[in-house]
Amino acid sequence: MKLARFKQGNSIALGVVEGDRVIPLDGLGFTTMLDIITGGEAALAKIRDHAATAQGGLALADVELLAPIERPGKYLAIGMNYGKHLEEADRLGVARSAHQVWFNKQTTCVSGPYDDIDPGVTEKLDYEVELGAVIGKTAKKVAEADALDHVFGYLVANDVSARDWQFHSSTFTMGKSFDTHGPIGPWIVTADEVPDPQALDLRCIVNGEVRQSNNTSNMIHSLRQQIAYLSTAFTLDPGDLIATGTPEGVGVGMEPQQFLQPGDVVRCEIDGIGAIENRVVAKA
Repeated sequence: MKLARFKQGNSIALGVVEGDRVIPLDGLGFTTMLDIITGGEAALAKIRDHAATAQGGLALADVELLAPIERPGKYLAIGMNYGKHLEEADRLGVARSAHQVWFNKQTTCVSGPYDDIDPGVTEKLDYEVELGAVIGKTAKKVAEADALDHVFGYLVANDVSARDWQFHSSTFTMGKSFDTHGPIGPWIVTADEVPDPQALDLRCIVNGEVRQSNNTSNMIHSLRQQIAYLSTAFTLDPGDLIATGTPEGVGVGMEPQQFLQPGDVVRCEIDGIGAIENRVVAKA
C-alpha cells in the first residue's frame, strides 16, 4: 500500500493512494502516521479492509500531499555509500573511513514532496536522491539477516545539502539540516510491496537533465548492514527515518561544480516507490 498524509482545505488527514485517487482513513482511529506504524500488521490489515470496501475517494490532484511522517524521532543518513560517489569524495579531499559514515539531519528539515527548497544562507546548494527506509519495529542489536523485518516501508528522499556549511563541522549536521532541506515522500510504500530494496533504480533530474542515475544494488553497505550497524550502538524506534546514501552525480562533484540556483526544479525518482519534485526559491 501507499500510505500518505494530505491536506484538503484546512484539514490534514491520512489516506491510501490508489492510482490517481486517495482513500481517506476516516473513522479508523489513526490520528498520525506513527499510529499506523506502531499498530503493525493489525493496523495494515484494518486499512486494507477499509480500502477494499471504500467508495470513491478524492482525486490526488485536489489534495496537497504532505511529508508522510509528521516528524521522525531520528533522521539518520549514511554518507559515501556508492562506489563512484566515494570517488567524488576522494577528489574533494574527504577522508575515507574504515566504517560506515553516519550523520544526523535535524528533523526540523523535513518537508513535503512538492514543497519549495529555501537555500537559506548557503552559497553551495546541492541535491542527493536517496532511498529512505522507515523503521517499523524497535531495533536493538539486530542481526543482518533479520534487519528488514524492522522496516515498515520506503519513500523517496532528497538529502538537500549546504556544501559550504557541511564542512563547518566533521559531523556534517549543520550543512545537512537547513529548514526545508529534507523533502520526503510522496508517500510510504509498505515493505510488503518492495521485495528487494537493493534492486531499485533511482534518479535525480535537475531542470530536465538527468544528473544522477544508479541502482540500489550498488550500495557499499546494504540496508541490512546499515540497520545492523546502527542498532549495535543505539535503539532504532518506530518512525525513525534512514537515508541510505546517494550515488554519483551530485553538483559538488561535477567539473565544473554546478550548484542549485533559484528557479531550479529538482525531481528525485525511485522505481517502485514514486517521485518528489521541489523548486528552489530565492533566498528569503
